[in-house]
Amino acid sequence: MSDDDTDRHNAKMAKKKAARDKIMATKTEERGLVIVHTGKGKGKSSSAFGMIFRCIAHGMPCAVVQFIKGGMGTGERDLIAAHFSDLCDFHTMGEGFTWETQDKSRDMEMAQAAWAKAKELILDERNRMVLLDEINIALRYDYLDAGEVVAWLKANRPAMTHVVLTGRNAKEEVLELADLATEMELIKHPFRSGVKAQAGVEF
Repeated sequence: MSDDDTDRHNAKMAKKKAARDKIMATKTEERGLVIVHTGKGKGKSSSAFGMIFRCIAHGMPCAVVQFIKGGMGTGERDLIAAHFSDLCDFHTMGEGFTWETQDKSRDMEMAQAAWAKAKELILDERNRMVLLDEINIALRYDYLDAGEVVAWLKANRPAMTHVVLTGRNAKEEVLELADLATEMELIKHPFRSGVKAQAGVEF
């Protein structure tokens, strides 16, 4: 790269940095967020657990309620239980995916119990973040009433508490409530090529 190219690049980057710094100077508010990860693509829970581990790394108490995936062990749950149970309160309330349990009344009962636990954890202001893993699935199948969940979060979530809701097919009222909503788009998935779920990737 010539000296002229370097000078032009440096000037361009300096201009971008000045513009970025100006924007960042206006971002002064700090508050709890409602965060939704949805969509058909992989990575919804994985991303949410990434934030849970960030909280743990910062020494911030947090909590997880799993609404669906209780039927199988996961690396996240095992790691937190073994090493970080003092910072992260982990509750596996579901008994597996709905097509495995094949018992709607039992699934509804477990979802209601999970929501009761979630409310308890959210109201505990020591928890900086509460992850409601796969709650969108429970809402999709009407195991929980989406309007009731949204109304409760609006009325009761402490001002500095982050609540993360994961699962595909997030309902519109949940997306409207969200401060941050991300849709994971499926482009390719090895499952379609006959590759089974693997430790370290899916669980």
